[in-house]
Amino acid sequence: MEENLPISDSLPESIAEQEKLWFSIGETAEALDLPASTLRFWEKEFDMIKPRKNKKGDRFYSKNDIGILRTIQYLTKVKGYTLQGAKTAIKNDFVKEAEAASIVDTLTKIKEKLLEVKALLK
Repeated sequence: MEENLPISDSLPESIAEQEKLWFSIGETAEALDLPASTLRFWEKEFDMIKPRKNKKGDRFYSKNDIGILRTIQYLTKVKGYTLQGAKTAIKNDFVKEAEAASIVDTLTKIKEKLLEVKALLK
C-alpha cells in the first residue's frame, strides 16, 4: 500500500484540520465514532493498517492509517460488506473505494447541515 494515498478528503474533520502527524487510538476512535477495540481488531484483520507503537504498546495512527480505517468503516458499516468482502474491495481498487467513502461522508455532512437549516426555519 502506498504511503501517500489520496485519502485526505475522507478524513474526519477533527483529524484533517490538525497539523499533528500521529493520533492516539482514543482520538482516532472518537473521530471515527468507533470503539477502540474495533480499531485493534481491524489492525489484525487488515495488514495495511500499521499504527506506530511506543514502548508501552500504545498505538498511534497516521492520517493515512485513519483514511484506510475510514474506508473500511464505509465498506463494512455503510455498504454492508463482510470483512472478507472489504479486504477484496480494497485489494481490487482502494482508490475507488476511498473516493466513494469520501463522497458519502460529504453528502452526509451536507444533509446534516440542511437539516440544521430546516430546523432553524421552523
